[in-house]
Amino acid sequence: MWLTLKVTKRVLAKSVTVTQDNFSASENVVDIKSDREGACQKHDSDPPDGNQELTESIFNDLPSSQLLYFEKMNELSSASRTSPVSKGRDERVNSSSDKVRDPLSFYAGAERRSRPTDSSSHSKPALCKAESLKDHLKSAMTGNARAQTLQVSKTKQLKEAVLSEEIFVARKAIESPSVDIGPFYRLPSKVKDLFRQLRGIETLYEWQHDCLTLESLQQRKNLIYSLPTSGGKTLVAEIIILQELLCRQKDVLMILPYVAIVQEKLHMLGEGSRGAILEITLAKILYTSKTTQIIGMSATLNNVGDLQKFLQAEYYTNNFRPVDLKEYIKIRDTIYAVDSKSENGFAFSRLLNFKYSSNLERADPDHIIALVTEVIPKYSCLIFCPTKKSCENVASLVCKYLKKEFRAHKEREKEDLIKNLKSIGNGTVCPVLKQTVPFGIAYHHSGLTNDERKSIEEAYSSGVLCLLACTATLAAGVNLPARRVILRSPYIGNDFLKKNQYKQMIGRAGRAGIDSAGESILIVQEKDKHLVQDLVHSPLENCYSNLLLELTKGMQSLLLSLVGLKIAVTYEEVDNFMCCTLLGVQQQLLPKEKSLSEVIKDGLENLIEKGLLKGTISEKDHNSKSALTITPLGKATYKSSIDLAYCNLLYRELRKGLEGLVLESNLHLLYLSTPYDMTFTCSPDWMIYFRQFNQLSAAERKVADIVGVPESFITKKASGQAIRKNVDNAVVNRLYLTFVLYSLLKETNIWSVSEKFNMSRGYVQNLLSSAASFASCLLHFCEELEEFWVYKALLTELTKQLTYCVKAELIPLMEVAGVLEARAKQLYNAGYKTLAHLANANPETLVRMIEHLSRRQAKQIVSSAKMLLSEKAEALQEEVEELLKVPTDIPGTH
Repeated sequence: MWLTLKVTKRVLAKSVTVTQDNFSASENVVDIKSDREGACQKHDSDPPDGNQELTESIFNDLPSSQLLYFEKMNELSSASRTSPVSKGRDERVNSSSDKVRDPLSFYAGAERRSRPTDSSSHSKPALCKAESLKDHLKSAMTGNARAQTLQVSKTKQLKEAVLSEEIFVARKAIESPSVDIGPFYRLPSKVKDLFRQLRGIETLYEWQHDCLTLESLQQRKNLIYSLPTSGGKTLVAEIIILQELLCRQKDVLMILPYVAIVQEKLHMLGEGSRGAILEITLAKILYTSKTTQIIGMSATLNNVGDLQKFLQAEYYTNNFRPVDLKEYIKIRDTIYAVDSKSENGFAFSRLLNFKYSSNLERADPDHIIALVTEVIPKYSCLIFCPTKKSCENVASLVCKYLKKEFRAHKEREKEDLIKNLKSIGNGTVCPVLKQTVPFGIAYHHSGLTNDERKSIEEAYSSGVLCLLACTATLAAGVNLPARRVILRSPYIGNDFLKKNQYKQMIGRAGRAGIDSAGESILIVQEKDKHLVQDLVHSPLENCYSNLLLELTKGMQSLLLSLVGLKIAVTYEEVDNFMCCTLLGVQQQLLPKEKSLSEVIKDGLENLIEKGLLKGTISEKDHNSKSALTITPLGKATYKSSIDLAYCNLLYRELRKGLEGLVLESNLHLLYLSTPYDMTFTCSPDWMIYFRQFNQLSAAERKVADIVGVPESFITKKASGQAIRKNVDNAVVNRLYLTFVLYSLLKETNIWSVSEKFNMSRGYVQNLLSSAASFASCLLHFCEELEEFWVYKALLTELTKQLTYCVKAELIPLMEVAGVLEARAKQLYNAGYKTLAHLANANPETLVRMIEHLSRRQAKQIVSSAKMLLSEKAEALQEEVEELLKVPTDIPGTH
């Protein structure tokens, strides 16, 4: 909305030819009209203005409250003036015709102020008429219409300009501490109405009210709040965000996926590189800004004292859960309730009541079908499986033994879902989903494409699907609750469950407002019973800093950026900063033989050795105040977010590319843009590798030679021969992934490429998005190093190709929110070939012409296209203004 207002304000300012004036609302309030304006009156004998009727109709559209607002503004202005001419003008404010003219004078005030007043003009009606605001506005708008700028109706311009002025007045009111901003937690009651209309939220839980009215929040102190999963934490975060945006007019930094102002499920601080990056971000904010408020939320916190000290935060906790959660475990055909008061922590609950044939017993020894059919299709169910393959197997197994009556439940909606999945897959549907969806069952894991996952999640939320077999990622990333949650095994892959992972999964049980209770059932083998006892009754794991475990993404990355951003440029300053991190609070994590200062010293010396920093850190002077400086390579590394583990290797490869970059195709450039970190998850199929290599041209085969994968190596691998020569496996795997990307850019079809390389389509899509991201980082890296100027144009185009992975003519359409490849093809084939076509489209026409397009989606597409076109037009306008700006340092002018 801010962008829209900004653009509209600019367009209106242009329409009245305001020069050297930013159309400041405050200036307009002070100086609405000039004496010259008062002198230019319309005489009865003047011929009627052809534009008058149109102009009046424009203001007839405005609510009377807004017209009254203009009158009040005129009165305020008039009160400060004493000239007879102005007084005469004030007396005419009440007439309906002047209600039309006076608001226009409000917008024209800035333009008139920039002109010298000519007293002789008072006696020249013809000149006055020529200078009349309506004529001037009409002329200016006609000029704008001829120019190649965004076409916006006069009504819309004026209405949105009025709105911008009202917002200005509202901001002034908000700045006054005596003003009651709003009855709904200091928000306008309209926000409460929208929560009711769009989310069905009538009232807040008692804990939510208590949390939002905490004294610490009112005083803008940092806060951590912790509740069980599904307790309603996100709503509190949303209200706090709205308070910041609407009431305090402050910026909000959102850290996805679980975010408020700077807000994260804080247990993730202890999860690998993601935790290290989060800790770095929070530490920098705490160190550099004393006015930024940090709000953290989590369902799983144990050592909250450490986090409070790190974030300098107050703490609020509550055990509230809107739906009771009953925990069970199943061993063979017996179900036990988790009961801490029992001798061994479990109490007998019941025996499974399901008649199994001998065939079914062999196919389903864990009695999944019995557990599932107790709840579906009337209620929803999630089955968490240890592997992706297990998800698909469970989904297939269950539907194979369900009664035919299950197919009749929401049959038409299931057919629509299959059609949608077929459209997403360019005519192809996964055989497993084609088999399971008619029964209301699907799997959910990273092997699905983003669009497939979204469609399946929406179908589950709306009740079309009643059972999902999913991996643990769904528990942490998606809010899809169920009546019953079944944990297929206490393992994720080969690793035994952690307590916070267990809590995340079982926390999905129980849907607020739908179910009166939720239940979880963990399937346990007899051999794991003692481990499960410890799991369900142990306290939550502590949250620890990962800066030391993730050295290149943690400690070293932090030290480099501290010097690069000039947050800390001496050893002493770096040491002070590090004491403010979570690692600084948890110094017991440090190696026994080293202090924090020594760890910092080692890190800085390592960066100097890599050529990323300059300076000296020695035993004698490491506490001195001599400044460290960043090298060009160091600056390129931190500004491009390149992992420090690969920055020197990347530099060498780019240098080597300068000596002989193969440009017959984009294969060589694609290799340089293939992410290093994905090589560890790649296991080449050597026959596929060999076939793909043989399809290359002579010049493209040279690329393989240049990067270090000789043809003989691939041939011997494919034929199973022994390899004597050592070849870098990381390079071999990286080139294989490059072949996948190369095929993708040629075919632009994830499905066919995933089949060709025998990879899951989700993995192929992840590779594509990672490559697009890495290519963007690579572009920034080259922009910082002058010697790599030749890569800039090449990488700009390649990044765009990787981002959209469609034929070139579809890229402009896919810049619009809500338009993916399949939709872009539909629009293009229907004649909507440019951004301007979409921006000027009629939503109703789109609905008629584009299959499976809802009215809501059509409106979103048109609105997004208009916004995008406005931004592009404004960017070009700013560029024009910059070019036409008169330099202040012209020689000989001073």
